[in-house]
Amino acid sequence: MMKSHLYFSCEAVGADGTITTTLAAVAPRHYVIAGWTGRDAAAIEHHIHELGLIGVPAPSTVPLYYRGSALLLTQTETIQVVGPDSSGEVEPVLFYTGGEWWLTVGSDHTDRRVETYSIAVSKQLCPKPTGTSAWRWSDVSAYQDELELISRIFEDGKWVDYQKGAFGAIRPLESLRNGCFAGPHIDEGSFVSCGTLGAIPNAKGEGIRAATQMELEIRDPRRKRSIKHRYSVEVLPLVS
Repeated sequence: MMKSHLYFSCEAVGADGTITTTLAAVAPRHYVIAGWTGRDAAAIEHHIHELGLIGVPAPSTVPLYYRGSALLLTQTETIQVVGPDSSGEVEPVLFYTGGEWWLTVGSDHTDRRVETYSIAVSKQLCPKPTGTSAWRWSDVSAYQDELELISRIFEDGKWVDYQKGAFGAIRPLESLRNGCFAGPHIDEGSFVSCGTLGAIPNAKGEGIRAATQMELEIRDPRRKRSIKHRYSVEVLPLVS
């Protein structure tokens, strides 16, 4: 079977601090979405509560691991979804290629209506936008809690902050990765999306909500660099 590839500009930091960049073509083979990954119990309860407001049932345990089709991963600038009830959320994404783990940014874009009766099914219904740049995980893992996770949406004619916080609010990424990809032999093209942050309510008090455009970002304040990815959403008619 033909495999589509994702292409990443991969940055690695040398012993002298010099950053080198190489291009990697990765064929996704396995894709896992980690859910309910908050490190703080109160933050998890907040996320459970905001999802409960739109009818999503509470999880059976935390964290949970949802298997997703690797074909959902995409780097296109526009995704297509059916109906108006989907939305994105920024997540750190770890992937394995060339014998190493790498970090990029992604969006677990999800159909919220379907999510009210099956989170696992909802994860399969939308493409998963993914960045085109990546950092070697071993270069940042020691100070991962300092990394910042940010998203913005285009709302009411302007860009507004939608999510904002540090990796320190999420369980250590190694623990999430090892919960689904453990052992000495990891398949090339293994991807794990490592959870998200709560949404910032708008003036109407709406938290999780749809948007026509979304921008994702991971910031490294120590090395003053960032990974960004922006995508648009085309809503297809919901025909009954």
